[in-house]
Amino acid sequence: MLGLTILSIFVFIIITIIVLEVRNERKYQEGRRKKRGKTGKKQEQVFPPDPAPTPQSQEAEPSPEPKPTKKEKKIPHCTYLQFSHQRLIEMGLSDEESKEFVQELIPQLEAQIPLIEEVLAIPDFHQMERLTHSIKGSATNLGTGGISDLLVECNTYLKTGTDFDIANAYFGYLKHYTKELKEQYA
Repeated sequence: MLGLTILSIFVFIIITIIVLEVRNERKYQEGRRKKRGKTGKKQEQVFPPDPAPTPQSQEAEPSPEPKPTKKEKKIPHCTYLQFSHQRLIEMGLSDEESKEFVQELIPQLEAQIPLIEEVLAIPDFHQMERLTHSIKGSATNLGTGGISDLLVECNTYLKTGTDFDIANAYFGYLKHYTKELKEQYA
């Protein structure tokens, strides 16, 4: 009798979890439909223009918003705080573990950059999204700043974006922040 009661409780818990997951999925899908608007088309993200990736300072500087002209492209302006080694230490890693962690990420980034460059030439936005997603997880384990923030923003854009110039701008920033991280850990 006790076994049947335990089994019943276990089945009840499993069914409850499934029902909650179905509700969450429906809410997620409804949110996506609302974001797409009544027409069902994906809405374009808008970024402030930036002539070239030149973030060198420790702090991100806000830039004034230019007045948009009709049909003006909104190229991303990616200025993030520089990655701080101290953040990894604060997360509980030793100095040696922190350096090893970043030094494992750098070759991953360097291996993906030529692949992203190839699909950028096509351009295949879905494949670019998959490639950036594959390194986003490793980079975000570093915390925030630099390459982490860039990959999150870039990957989010590539899920729905289709503008070649914007994708190309993100790629330029990816090379810049990878170089910056490599120099920091040389």
